[in-house]
Amino acid sequence: MKKLNIITFVAIFAAFTGLIYAGGGNRVGTAGSTQLLIPVGPRGIAMGSTTLTDSRGIEAIFWNPANLSLSPGAAVMFSHMNYIADIGVEYGAISVNTGSFGSIGFAIKSLAIDDIQVTTVENPDGTGEFYKPQIITTGLTWSLQISDRIAIGLTGNLNLEKLALVSKSNVSFNAGISYRDLGNINGLSFGLVLKNIGPSSSYSGSGLSVSTQEIPGYARTGVSYYTIDASSEDLPTTLELGVGYKYSVDDVNSLRLDGIFQNSNYYYDEYRVGLEYNYNDLVFVRGGYILTPEIDDKYAKENTLSAGFGLKFGLSESFNVKLDYAFLARELFDDTHVFGLTIEF
Repeated sequence: MKKLNIITFVAIFAAFTGLIYAGGGNRVGTAGSTQLLIPVGPRGIAMGSTTLTDSRGIEAIFWNPANLSLSPGAAVMFSHMNYIADIGVEYGAISVNTGSFGSIGFAIKSLAIDDIQVTTVENPDGTGEFYKPQIITTGLTWSLQISDRIAIGLTGNLNLEKLALVSKSNVSFNAGISYRDLGNINGLSFGLVLKNIGPSSSYSGSGLSVSTQEIPGYARTGVSYYTIDASSEDLPTTLELGVGYKYSVDDVNSLRLDGIFQNSNYYYDEYRVGLEYNYNDLVFVRGGYILTPEIDDKYAKENTLSAGFGLKFGLSESFNVKLDYAFLARELFDDTHVFGLTIEF
């Protein structure tokens, strides 16, 4: 049975790999709905986005939906990130473990973007009007622990974008598998996640309507309107394969090492490593590093180093409060800070 499980994992990995391009190539940066790639949750961000195998409970909704079922009870989570170019990322989630049916979670991520001035050909300095972009992703996750070692999970996302007089919506799906104590080695874990699978989409709206009066040299009398067909955009699909190992130094000290390979259809391949020190399940210190071998220009690597810490307060046997912080060092933009609060009950 154990051999069959490993063979199944290999087969699934091979099948999923066939769905992904061998690196982004000249398509890098041309995907749509890239807000799906913005990570959430300070613990995973601090560890270089490597918590594919060991995220547990509500924090796993973004990293690996399979691991949502690994925590009993219910939980709520909130986080705030100051992203690039004064963009804020607000995230909230709630989850509950129902028992035999598995765990269910709901999450919402919103980008907070300041008002943008409306400009036209005639008024390049602005018309005096402003618009506020709205970019929201909501997701529903289901996860089931099918044995003492194996868990599976699926997330369906609804993605909404509105920019002035145009908008679009689409759906995307994430699927994950996790396997603990791989090869009968205590503390060794394996995970595989396929993210952002779904149909392409395009913008529509009155902002794509053009009046014949705005077309130079147009001789026809009267006013007619033409609608521009916006080109469709693919989702930024990624395949992530991760391995992690937890080493217990003694009864109160332990170290966690995670490694991930990420293949993207619209970006370069990435190799990530993350480390976490755990003192008595109360204090956590974390760090991470992202390696992108195909990028030679250091300024094109927006962030490679991350760090952070966490505090856990056990107020009762079944009631925990977690405070987490993450830091991302950036090259061209201001450094990113992420704050998170998780309540488990």
